Amino acid sequence: MYNSYLDTFICVADCGSFNKAAEQLFISPTAVMKQINALEKQLDLILLNRTAKGITLTKAGESIYKDAKYMIAYSEQAIKKAGKLAQTERKTLRVGTSMLNPCKVFMDLWYQVSDQFSQFKIQVIPFEDDHDGILSVISQIGQTFDFIVGVCDSSQWLYLCNFYRLGEFRKMIAVPHSHRLAKKKRLKITDLYGETLMMVKRGDSEINDLLRDDLERNHPQIHIEDTPHFYDINVFNRCEETNQLLLNLECWRDIHPSLVSISVDWNYTIPYGLLYPKKPSNTILEFLDALSSFDLSQD
Repeated sequence: MYNSYLDTFICVADCGSFNKAAEQLFISPTAVMKQINALEKQLDLILLNRTAKGITLTKAGESIYKDAKYMIAYSEQAIKKAGKLAQTERKTLRVGTSMLNPCKVFMDLWYQVSDQFSQFKIQVIPFEDDHDGILSVISQIGQTFDFIVGVCDSSQWLYLCNFYRLGEFRKMIAVPHSHRLAKKKRLKITDLYGETLMMVKRGDSEINDLLRDDLERNHPQIHIEDTPHFYDINVFNRCEETNQLLLNLECWRDIHPSLVSISVDWNYTIPYGLLYPKKPSNTILEFLDALSSFDLSQD
């Protein structure tokens, strides 16, 4: 309805800083600056005075700031009005999908129950896996997406959305095809002695922190290397390039063609399911309520 860069512009104006706006928007300061530069180019106006002391609005920026708030409010009213009209029509569920968070689980589920839900249709919306930007994607649940299918033990994710559990995936170890362990069908923890194991750093996943505690306390022969809290393809590439081990998930076993994922003699798993908005629409609640009557176990 309106240029989405206006949201970024208003946030920068309210914060008086690219860095503070980036924190609120869950994107990098560079991304914020690119959006503002793109907006100024599109409008052919200078909206911000950039100084060492911070950000202030130009006269043109002040005018756009006031009118943008009106445009956004008007757009929201228009969308609500259209939404009410759409209630009498078929209801669309928007499902996000990416390489690390594929919607296949949702679609498999949908094919099981779709005969019962003729009032719903599915729209698949792709997004990029980027550990720097994933929180921005999660924050869009309820706006761009109604659901994202994912594994979830992240306190940062669960702060931004709700979680409908469908099952769990085993934690495995990924190794390059050239690694000495690659031909093993199953690993003992002692097989990892003397190796470097890449896993997410502490502080966001209770399950990963428990596993790390176990390894550090009982198996100090395994060296642990921190990765970012959220994987992207660069993490898998590094595993292959350095010939190290990577804590992986059963659902990601085919992500990288140069890595093989092997089960381990432990009982560590992570839940997966549907990420949905903190304030779900009636359509989402209706779907989840109907879903609860089915046996959805995929363990």
